[in-house]
Amino acid sequence: KTDPEPLPSEKAGLEGRPEAANLVGIYAAMAGTSAEAVLADFGGKGFGAFKPALGELLVDKLAPMAARYRELRADGEALDAILAKGALKARALAVPTLNATYAALGLVRG
Repeated sequence: KTDPEPLPSEKAGLEGRPEAANLVGIYAAMAGTSAEAVLADFGGKGFGAFKPALGELLVDKLAPMAARYRELRADGEALDAILAKGALKARALAVPTLNATYAALGLVRG
């Protein structure tokens, strides 16, 4: 959904504009800055200018994760090893909780 109004120059101007506030928040988080700083840069501009800048920022920030994902998908053996290591860690963390749950329910685990 596109907000037809231009971005405000101050954060208070985002009141009642959840779509604009959400996109400004995403931009700020990905850029490592504040919503105020984003609005200082884009205040008074429409979403025709803001959305492409947000898209470019997202592509730049997410590209390393996408590249790592492709590397892992290409190396099934390494991926299986990572998953197995994670499963062992999760199992070790879960055992005490599962044992306490079984005991609370009066069930024998075995």
